[in-house]
Formats: sequence, C-alpha cells, structure tokens
Amino acid sequence: MTSSPSSRVQSVIVLGGGSAGMLAAITLKRLIPQLDVELIHSPEIGIIGVGEGTTAVFPEYLFNILGIPRDEFYREAKPTWKQGIKFVWGPRDHFFYDFEFQYDQRFDGVSKANGYYVDEDCSDLSLACGLMQRGKAFPTGPLGKPVIKGAHAFHIENHHLVAYLEGEAKRCGVVLTEDTFASAEHDGGQVSALHFEKGGRRSADLYIDASGFRSELLGKALEEPFKSFSGGLFCDRAVIGGWERDGEPIQAYTTAETMDHGWCWQIEHETFINRGYVYASDFVSDEDAHAEFRKKNPKTPEEPRILKFRSGRYKRSWVGNVVAIGNASGFVEPLEATALAQILYECRWVKELLENSDCQPAEAQRDFYNHAIGVAWDEIRDFLAFHYKFNTRLDTPFWKHCREHTELGDYQALYDLYQEIGPSPLLTSTLPNRPNIYGIEGFLAMLVGMKVPHKNPHTPAEAELQQWQRGRKKIATRAAAGVDVRRALDAIRQPSWQWS
Repeated sequence: MTSSPSSRVQSVIVLGGGSAGMLAAITLKRLIPQLDVELIHSPEIGIIGVGEGTTAVFPEYLFNILGIPRDEFYREAKPTWKQGIKFVWGPRDHFFYDFEFQYDQRFDGVSKANGYYVDEDCSDLSLACGLMQRGKAFPTGPLGKPVIKGAHAFHIENHHLVAYLEGEAKRCGVVLTEDTFASAEHDGGQVSALHFEKGGRRSADLYIDASGFRSELLGKALEEPFKSFSGGLFCDRAVIGGWERDGEPIQAYTTAETMDHGWCWQIEHETFINRGYVYASDFVSDEDAHAEFRKKNPKTPEEPRILKFRSGRYKRSWVGNVVAIGNASGFVEPLEATALAQILYECRWVKELLENSDCQPAEAQRDFYNHAIGVAWDEIRDFLAFHYKFNTRLDTPFWKHCREHTELGDYQALYDLYQEIGPSPLLTSTLPNRPNIYGIEGFLAMLVGMKVPHKNPHTPAEAELQQWQRGRKKIATRAAAGVDVRRALDAIRQPSWQWS
C-alpha cells in the first residue's frame, strides 16, 4: 500500500530564533527560494549564552552550501579557530583529537597504521595535532601569511552567531517577527495553526519547531515520546562561567578536562575564556559542583549559573507537518560539540527531502528522515559513551560508575573487534552505519588516546621505528613554523587580505 501524496509545501513557519531556527530558515529560503518562510521568535526568551565550539562541517556548510561570504562572517560573527580538542583524559598527560587522520593513516615505509606505534607518545601524527601541540593555528604560507585551509572549525560566542544569522535571514528574504508563542491548534498528528500573544493566529503548510528544550510543537503539542539516553550518559547539569581574557594565549582547540563528577570545557574566544563543568547530579550537589569548578577556575563568577538538561531524543523528529530542529528534536551533552553539526544535518535533510519531493513530502520521506536523524542521534550517544567507558584518569564514584555501567550501544561490536586486532583500519567493517559521522578515526582517537588495551601489539624493528619517527618529524617541523591565532586574526583583518 502506498501513501497518497501530501499537499505541496508553499509556506513555512519557524518557531524559535536561536541558532537552530535561524539556520533552518536560511537553509530553506536560500536553497528553495520559492518558499515563503517566516521566523517567529520571542524577545522574552533569551539565547543560551555559552561559547560554542563547532565541528569542521560548520564552516563548510556556511561558506560552500549557504554561500555566506567569509569576510562578512569573520567581521560580524567574530569567530576564532578550532583545530580539534585537547583531552586531559585517560592515563596520558593529554592527547589531541582533530579533524584530520591520525591513528588510521600510515607513514611511508612502515608496516602498520600509526595507532600501533603510540604507546608512549601520540603527538605529531597529523599537521593539526602538531599545530595544537605548539599553540599554533595554521601553517605558514608565502610572505608569512597563515594558510587558512583544510578541515578546521570555530569557537564562536552564541550571541554573535545568532545576531549575524538574523541579519543573513533578513537578507535572503526570511520574514522575521517578534511575538510570544501561546498555543498550537492540532488534531490527528497535524498542527493547523499557532496562536501568539500579539499577532493572534498564524498558519503554514510546514512548521519547524526550533523552540529549544521546550519542544513546543513536537514534544508538547503532538506529545511525541522521548527516548532518554540516561542509561549510558549520566551527566545532566552544567555550571557555566568564564572571564575576560587577561594575556592568556588564544588556543586553537577546545579543552575537555576530567573532573571528579564529570568534565570541564574551555572554549577560546578572542576576548573571553568560556568555562563550564558538565556533571551528574546523582553524584554531586549543585553547590559542591560549583565549589569544585571555582577551585579550578577562581576567575569565574561567585554566583553560579546552572543549566539543567536531559540527554536523549524524540522517537521521531518529523511528525505530520512538524519538523523539530536542534534541541527541540534532541540533545546530547556538550562533549564533542555536536549541537551545531546536528542542526546542520537536520536542516540539510529537510531541504533535500522537500526538494526531491517537489515540496510534497509523503509518508516515505518522513519515515526516511526519522530513521536518518534517529541514527545520527544514537551514534552521537554511542561515541560519547566511549569517552566515559574507558576513562581511567580518576577513581571517583562517578567514574567508577561510568566504567561499570556505560553501554556502547550499536558500537559494541567495534570495541569487541578492537580488543582482538587493535587500532587497525579493518575496524571500519564494524561501523554499523554508512556514512558515519565520526568515521573509524573518531573511535580510534578515543581508544588509542586513552590507551585502551588490546591483544595485538606491534613491536617494530629499529629501522621501521626510525622511519616512523621521520614521518612525525616532518609534521613537527612544519607545525613549529606555524602561525598562532592572534597572528592569524591580525592577518585576515589587513586590507590586503583576500580569501581564496
């Protein structure tokens, strides 16, 4: 039995004015320009004002898919760069995870992938790793200028990002309306209209729920069931703080640091350092978490700012004529900076399915979307589980609980094979989904970075080890001559700078 075609989508209302709503509105209006897109947001609901770390898909999407001018974005949104994450995690002093290939690449003249050679030292396995190790952001090009290419990401203050996106939405024809949502008319799994405090009743063919954790349309109005990730991810709160930069170097990486009851992030903005402690309230009170956070970060405010959250996703993200984007669809704690990447993934699929159905999405398109988005949320959950399951840095009750009770979900088979064959590229055969968000490299970065044991060590001959060291030395030499964040910012602000 085939479903009858839906009516054509000609008008879209986006409910919510944060980064999710703005990106959804811009994506639909810019890439399907015949749509009438209105974004309605409340001035009474503030933006979650935390520093954002992105992944490398974010600049790729903005510049190459949405066509946003680089010079304009850098000038108005004021991002700094992120080459990866420095993990103060596991038994090593630290290790780096970047957007290049470290552990599953093989240097010339050696028999195994890099992951087999790094028992003691996992530095200088990629150019990004070498740059971060030395406080650099980019390699140096002609005339000493930074070479701003390759897979890099951003650190960006959320209010700067949303303000820029609001201007971009206006420029591409999105109608922006300030009003406060009151209620939704709905029946039979469809929303027929939205009611607002000032503007009364509004209706559209498709509704994008970008109302954040409130999930006004998908969660509240349509009562879609929520699938909790609390069986494997135990953190549910964050205390947030930071301070004005006072001479500290601007690093081109996010720091993720193990704490007694969770972990602490550090995000590097040009004039501000953003810090936050993600913790599990079953193991520590808010007061004690704040005290632990301030002891490590005495420059943070004395008054705590506590954010409560739940990790999980709604069973379906597209129900009837409602599509939830961002936190209205699901949320997984901030580790690995997945929020903006997931928003873009959702936006891209909504656009693709509308475009390919001639804006008449039927049940088959909705089913496909719900499967793809559900798989993505579940993969993020399972990837983060590896971070918790194998972190042996501390033996507090929280970390003991993580090691004993964290489930690896759909990626258990990958770990089982890793135990037998070690950090081999053959592990790719166990990836349950293709394409996969993190690839085998992401999982190897955590397994090898945390020195998770396996049964297949490799003891290279001296000549082979020397050849491997020569590969690392090439990277180290180029990285040492790199440009730091401050010099790179100064360079792109020169009148003579041109983006390629």
